This record gives sequence, structure tokens and C-alpha cells, in this order.
Amino acid sequence: MKPHTDEPEREEKNKSGENEKQRIPSLAESQEEVARRVAEKKARQPATEPRRQTSSVQGRVIPIAEADAVSEGLYAKRQRIFPREVHGYFATMRVAMAGLTLGIYYFLPWFNWGEGRQAFLIDLPNRKFNLFAWTFWPQDLFFLTAILVISALSLFLFTAIAGRVWCGFTCPQTVWTEVFLWIERQIEGDRPKQMKLAQLPWNHREKLLKKTTKHFVWVLFAAWTGFTFVGYVTPIRELSFSVAHLALGPWETFWILFYSGTTYGNAGWLREQVCLYMCPYARFQGAMFDRNTLIISYDKARGEQRGARKRGADLKLAGLGDCIDCTLCVQVCPTGIDIRNGLQVGCIACAACVDVCDSVMGKMGYPKGLIRYTSENALEGKPVKMLRPRVLIYTGLLTAIGAALVIAVLLRVPLKLDVIHDRNALYRETFDEKIENAYTLRVMNMDNEAHRYTLSAHGIEGLQLHPDHADIAVAAGEVVEAPVSLLADPHHLSQRSTPVYFRVQASDENGLATEQTARFLGPVEREHEEEHDGKHEKNHERKHDKD
Repeated sequence: MKPHTDEPEREEKNKSGENEKQRIPSLAESQEEVARRVAEKKARQPATEPRRQTSSVQGRVIPIAEADAVSEGLYAKRQRIFPREVHGYFATMRVAMAGLTLGIYYFLPWFNWGEGRQAFLIDLPNRKFNLFAWTFWPQDLFFLTAILVISALSLFLFTAIAGRVWCGFTCPQTVWTEVFLWIERQIEGDRPKQMKLAQLPWNHREKLLKKTTKHFVWVLFAAWTGFTFVGYVTPIRELSFSVAHLALGPWETFWILFYSGTTYGNAGWLREQVCLYMCPYARFQGAMFDRNTLIISYDKARGEQRGARKRGADLKLAGLGDCIDCTLCVQVCPTGIDIRNGLQVGCIACAACVDVCDSVMGKMGYPKGLIRYTSENALEGKPVKMLRPRVLIYTGLLTAIGAALVIAVLLRVPLKLDVIHDRNALYRETFDEKIENAYTLRVMNMDNEAHRYTLSAHGIEGLQLHPDHADIAVAAGEVVEAPVSLLADPHHLSQRSTPVYFRVQASDENGLATEQTARFLGPVEREHEEEHDGKHEKNHERKHDKD
């Protein structure tokens, strides 16, 4: 007889026959059931009936019955999952991570860095990105690229070490689904009550009331989520004012409704279908796993044979393992899989089965860890290597790129200078026999405050700079064009194109300066031309002598 851990479980055990159809079989179980039916049907067929065709794939003959079983398992009608609430170490960690990530998401847009400046804002109309003390512009695309590369490498590293830990604890789909499940439990009750409510007809007053209330709360929470999402692009205080006065623009309205509907649909209705069929990460995660990767596994050597028993019974005498076949590990799984069938695509590594199995083992007086975070090598008694090539490579790349990004941000100068040479006249001679070049300087202030800048130039002896204004005032985030001209003595020009250097420096803040290279065009003195022509003739004669 199986032990009972609490009263709801005893009630559910007594109704196991009625609720058998409502237990959600895993994909493997569905395939096994279809294969069993096909095999029984084939056994009842007369021996004279022609055998069905088979197909050969890579040398292996696959019976069509097996292919049919896979197809029927994949396209089986979805049966709703009622995950049981679980408590334990990993459940507490999952709640903490959900609180942390959602707290950052919902409250970060309301945080200001300075007066009237949203600390985190992707300001698309003004083409800038506020990140606390920094403001990044389209010219800073390098930093965004580095952040994306670091995010990808971090995901690869965490997956190589601890499997799908991202999916189980910080994935937005998992986090918002946990919130929606919590709301559902608060309104409809625990798993047995939800299953009982689902069997009631839709004209039942209790079902209508609870379902309507649940979906109303879901829609409100989803709307808050969509509003917050748009608050990262449109200043959230302005957005709040627009919502309060029903003055939203078309794009704000569209994205609030779109993201609200996506949250409501994915977390409220699709749930495990997103993980099983829509998420690409579940498909290529195997490429990042190896036999040393930590995954959630069932210890078959210790758990088999499964079966019910009395507490304190002699397992060796009964021929049983530690698994009492209570199916609680299946009941708590948010994707409805049976972890005892091995690692599957549907396992998101949330560790709910680990918590509930440890609680059962504790009540039975057995050692914990029948289902646990472990690796294939550890299950087989082989040594586990944490520092392996892929881990070292990912760690090295992360360290190098992260250090480069930090150094680049710290050394970043929020000032940019572009120099454009006048294309109408390459150069001209002035009345005092000087060579003049005209330029247009574009000064971009990428700081959060307005500044005044002074201009200077060097690179040629006696070079003179003649700006239209003594200094340039540039507001935060603006670009100002300043026409300037350079004058040089032709005696100091040794070539037709000479590099010169423009320097822009803030007059109201030390250290805020930048420099840009340009070309100064002009004629070359005759003596320099003759010297150049003589060298050219000598080189030509040497080549002719060699020929």
C-alpha cells in the first residue's frame, strides 16, 4: 500500500480511477501506448495477411507501425496540465528569482538618474539610449554588439555547466507562467480543486464566477506588463499621463495591446506548448551538453523496481527500489513529463520534481536525491570534470570581451568630431600668398549636459585656424556644424596632401576633448617638385640598366 503524505493526496488516490484520464501522459508514454495498440492489432491479424511495407533510413529498417506511433504521439490532442504546488529549496529559489527579475522589469522604468532623466530608456525618436549615468548613440553600436555577444556566451557557459538552468529560473516564459499559476491557485484552489472545477459544466455558477475572476486578473496583469514594456521606449511618466487622459498615439496603443496579448496568451493559455514546440533553445541545447553537464536525472539503479510498500518495509525482500511510484514528480511538472523516462525536450530544469521527491523520500525514511541535479558520468560512477575545454573556452572569451567592454566604456569620451573638406575648391591662394583650405566641422555632444567647445589645429608649421566663432555651444545630444578655414605657408608644404589634426576641447570641463585627422591640400614648391622629379628619373634609369 502506498503511503499518503497529506489529505488531498488521499482523496486523489481514492479517485484515481475517475481522474486517470486527466493525468497528462508524456510524449514517450503516448508513443509507447500507440505502439502497444498497433502491436496488439498486428498480433490479432491472420498470418496470411501481407506484411506492411517498411522503409530503410541509414541502414536501419523502421517499421511503419513505429513511425505511426511517433506521428500519433506528436499530433495527439493536448490535454490540460494541472501542476501541483510544491515547496522546497529549488521552489524557494525559483520564487526569489521570479521576484528579482519581475521587480527589475516593473520598477526600473520609474527610476530616474538625475532630474527628469529616465535611468533606462531606449529613446528611438531621439536615437539615444539612457543607461544610468551613460547615454549611448547610434555611433556606439559597438557596445550593443559586445553586450549581445556576452549574453550569448553566458547562455552557452551556463548551459554547458548546469543545463537548462536559464529555462527553469529566469526565462520570461517560465517567470510569467509561475505568476499566472499563482493567480490561478489563489482563485480556483489547489490541483484537486482545479481538476474538479474543470469537470463542472460551464453553466455552473461557481465555475463561471471563478473563471471570469481569474481571466480578469490575468488581463489586468498582462496589461500592466504591456504598459511597462512600452515604458522602456516612451518615457513612462509621459506614457502614464497619456493613458490617464486617453491620448495614446497609434504606436503606443499597438505595442501595449500586442505585448499584453502575448503575455496573456503565452503564460495563461499556451504555457508548456511554448517550451515544447515554439522555443528553439530546447532544440539545440543538446549541442551544448556533454556527459559532465549537470541535468535533472532519475537514478534508475536506485529507484527500480517501482512499487507501493508500507513504511519500513524490507525493500530487498520485496524486490523493490526506492521509488514508491507516487507519480508526484509528474504532477508537479509544469510541462507534464515523467522525468523517470530520462532526459526529454520538455524538461526545463525547474527542479520541481527534485523538491517533491526529496519530501517523499524524507517521509519514507529514505536518503534524498533519487531525483537530483547530476551528470551522466556521475550516475555511472565515473569522475566528473568541471574544467573541460568548452567551459574554459567560454570562460576565457567572456572574460576577454567583458574586460574590453568595461575598459571601452570607462575610456569612452562623450564627444564626437567629423571633419568634411570643402568639395567646391580643393584649396585657394590668398592675397598674402598663403594656401587656404575650407572645412566644415560637425561637433556632436554625446554627454547629458550642454558644453562650450574651443577649436584648435596642428600638423603643419605655422598653421593658422580661422573659425567663424571663437567657441561653439552645443546642447546635450545635439550636433552643431562649424565652418572653419586653415591657412598655411606654401614653403612648409612638402607634399600635395598633408595630414592635419583638428582638436575640440570643452572649455567648461577638463578632460572632455577629442581629435580628428583631416588632409590639407595645396601646391608643392618648385624645388620640391624638381627634387621629386630627379629622384623619379634616377629610379627609372636604374630600372632600365637592370633590364
